[in-house]
Amino acid sequence: MNKKALLVVSFGTSYDETRKKTIDQIEMDLSKTFPEHEFRRAWTSQMIMNKIKKRDGIHINNPTEALEKLHSEGYDEVLIQPTHIINGSEYEGLYHDLLNFKDKFKSISIGNPLLTSMEDYKKVAFAMSTIFPKDTDDKLILLMGHGSEHHANSAYPCMDYVFNEEGYSNVYIATVEGFPDLDTFFSQTVSNPTKNILLIPFMIVAGDHIQNDLVGDEKDSWKNILLSKGYNVDSIIIGMGEIQEIRDIFIEHAKKARQLNVES
Repeated sequence: MNKKALLVVSFGTSYDETRKKTIDQIEMDLSKTFPEHEFRRAWTSQMIMNKIKKRDGIHINNPTEALEKLHSEGYDEVLIQPTHIINGSEYEGLYHDLLNFKDKFKSISIGNPLLTSMEDYKKVAFAMSTIFPKDTDDKLILLMGHGSEHHANSAYPCMDYVFNEEGYSNVYIATVEGFPDLDTFFSQTVSNPTKNILLIPFMIVAGDHIQNDLVGDEKDSWKNILLSKGYNVDSIIIGMGEIQEIRDIFIEHAKKARQLNVES
């Protein structure tokens, strides 16, 4: 019988509490979906892995290390599911790493990131709505995404548009490191008299960006910038990985994973 492995690849986080609720939960759901596969973990952020190693003495494999180990242990089939949101540099780097292993296994397959098809965008809009308060007529909901210099950053303005098209006209996305940003949000809402804002993460884990850049105590956190402009600010700090409907999309993508081959 072929030896099968499931490799779940995440960016990673040094915040243990949010990791348990997000990355760990995604991994658990995927493991239950593919019980015939041996579960393995890999992260792509070397900076975070170095921090975990220094702080906790725990080594977490990067994708190349994980695949080398699986090959040395005689695995035949590998299913890889990333927990990345967009098809950006992290996913692109992962995909190119996999090409070095495509002839070392009988089969190696990879699922898509969260936002890949237009259907994904609609499902994510609904999934996020499950954590919105029932009455949001007097609120603007601002989601913080990571953002990227990669061209896949276009997923964020697309997601912003889809929210509006799906009937969530008071929902906006801004990013820390891309477009749209917080200034974009201000320009979009300049004529809106609503002064109540609800901040919510649009990241798989509620880690450093959320704890510091979104709701931190520093003057330049989004919370404090909004407060300084006269807004009433509230927040729901839930990583996207805590939402069952988000995890279900990753499961769907794993089930539809495409196999790499010599022509990849």
